[in-house]
Amino acid sequence: MLRVTELSLPLHHPDEAIPAALCKRLRITPRELIKHVVARRAADARDKANIRLVYSIDLNVKNEDAVLARFRNDRNVGRTPNTHYKIVPQSLPSGAKRPVVIGAGPCGLLAGLILAQMGLRPIILDRGKMVRERTQDTWGLWRRSVLNPESNVQFGEGGAGTFSDGKLYSRIKDPRNLDRKVLTEFVKAGAPPEILTEAHPHIGTFRLVTMVMSLREQIEGLGGEYRFQHRVTGLDIESGTVRGLHIHDGSYIEADHVVMAIGHSARDTFAMLVEAGVFAEPKPFSIGVRIEHPQSWIDKARFGADAGNPILGAAEYHISHHCANGRTVYSFCMCPGGTVVAATSEEGRVATNGMSQYSRAERNANSGFVVAIDPTRDYPGGPLAGIAFQRHWEELAYKAGGSNYRAPAQTVGDFLAGRPSEKLGSVIPSYRPGVTPTDLSQCLPAFAIESMREAIPAFGKQIPGYDHPDVVMTGVETRTSSPVRFTRGADFQSLNVKGLFPAGEGAGYAGGILSAAVDGIKVAEAVAASMGVEVAACPA
Repeated sequence: MLRVTELSLPLHHPDEAIPAALCKRLRITPRELIKHVVARRAADARDKANIRLVYSIDLNVKNEDAVLARFRNDRNVGRTPNTHYKIVPQSLPSGAKRPVVIGAGPCGLLAGLILAQMGLRPIILDRGKMVRERTQDTWGLWRRSVLNPESNVQFGEGGAGTFSDGKLYSRIKDPRNLDRKVLTEFVKAGAPPEILTEAHPHIGTFRLVTMVMSLREQIEGLGGEYRFQHRVTGLDIESGTVRGLHIHDGSYIEADHVVMAIGHSARDTFAMLVEAGVFAEPKPFSIGVRIEHPQSWIDKARFGADAGNPILGAAEYHISHHCANGRTVYSFCMCPGGTVVAATSEEGRVATNGMSQYSRAERNANSGFVVAIDPTRDYPGGPLAGIAFQRHWEELAYKAGGSNYRAPAQTVGDFLAGRPSEKLGSVIPSYRPGVTPTDLSQCLPAFAIESMREAIPAFGKQIPGYDHPDVVMTGVETRTSSPVRFTRGADFQSLNVKGLFPAGEGAGYAGGILSAAVDGIKVAEAVAASMGVEVAACPA
């Protein structure tokens, strides 16, 4: 089978245009084209007056070798890559302890799934609840301002990605195409099949919930075991090797292969690990707000007359600006047709995030509008200094919002003018349990305020309406990524604790659902290799 990439066609092309374009591209007759299937589709909207769809197509043709020879110097014509992931069925070695995965987010889920598919019967611990119960607790904060510190947007089955846009794309370049394994498993678990072909696939919260439940059922069916409401409070380390885990209820689990997939907000666990002597270092992250625009404004700015076309869907954007003060301001985790959500996991603090459903049909678009920061310049003082930095601004946001989990908000017009907002304009904020118009300079660093004031007009030149005075900014966005990295070696184990495998976003090795899940696969393979088990192979 061959793959042709970068096949560009007009947005409104008929179905028969694809085979015709393939024949023209390969200089073959229609009779030589046996079959074709879309492997990937993306929209090129750089010229919104002439939007085009760009395809990668897998196809069978007569005399395949002759076609390949004719295009041997063309990087857009080649063999279809083999992305099949082969699992080698086996069982837990005699006398071996079952591997333990801490955390049931995207990284922990895929690590657990791969270990289960290998026959290694993993134990998966999560401090939170099953996803359905966790959803009810999360609504408790959004609807009644009642926070459960152990069951919320950050903690519980599915991890932080469950309450997000469900984006399934990343900038990672993996020669083994492990992302295809992730997407295939997600489709088997109930995700829409379109995620296999769309260039920027997403799932949305409701579908993520059912998908997470299906993955759990598969893992349990393969001999894996879940233990919810099990918060790890201590490591038993002997001669530089992990020997077991202490649980908050006083129980103990013997373990010598532990995957640490704890997510970016497990601050008490970060502190426990550092106190136990696990090597860690501070890591850069970003701070800012969530900014909301009517989705119709973004659609028109990006797609022009084709705004609303179902093939294009709700428009996204990715923008950045390098400021005169040396800072970089950029959009983060953009959620088309979504809502801003309360994402704190600690009492007396406010943190925001974005979420959307698969339909992306809500009134507003929202995005993180954040400033990049780094340990040396902004939070020196050791591996946990970034956590103290986050907490400081989240506490100030809690006070600025009214000390009741309402979030501080300000219109762009007032923000640029340097005056507090007393009321909001035509853009209605989506954050629940509600916002308090105020002055965001009370709960963000001065350098961030300066940088954001410079960036907004610059972004307005790229996206008409971005700097409209009624646009709403809701604070604060502090959980862009983990502020800590638990450094690991080439064998994926901690630099100084054998048998401990830092993994995913919380350990500083991923940024989003897909990259975290891919890291989970890699770590599961490393665990199997460490146990002396034949690892899975990809491609087969």
